[in-house]
Amino acid sequence: MRCPYCGFTESKVIDSRPTEDNIRRRRECMSCGKRFTTYESVERMPIVVVKKDGSRQAFDRVKIINSMLHACEKRTVGLSEIEAVVSEIEQEAQNYPEREIPSSYIGELVMRHLKQLDEVAYVRFASVYRQFKDINTFMEELNKLLMEK
Repeated sequence: MRCPYCGFTESKVIDSRPTEDNIRRRRECMSCGKRFTTYESVERMPIVVVKKDGSRQAFDRVKIINSMLHACEKRTVGLSEIEAVVSEIEQEAQNYPEREIPSSYIGELVMRHLKQLDEVAYVRFASVYRQFKDINTFMEELNKLLMEK
């Protein structure tokens, strides 16, 4: 790390603290003795989502938040809970073995998390995601949910 004051390339770390997305390090230059702060963050590879039609687009957490907000409308689920779930989904997507992820995988992650968060929101999301054609497919999903209890 180059000192911003004298340009010397050696410094020692005085203090390290984790922040929300990175690590804050307080350093002291070995030459001039002045202190400065650096931030380190993990370099994340971009996640590419492969849609059903074969098109590709960047992973968009806002899109997932919006769809979950819509499913949770008039429910007791707070925005902070939704954001926490989306962070978990994003982490699972980062851990996917490939850099290109099928949209179906992300949809299944959302449904799995929604089922734990709020069952009504889960059914709402599933009805749109799985494109229920009639009341019978809707009832099948409800029966599966009841059988799991």
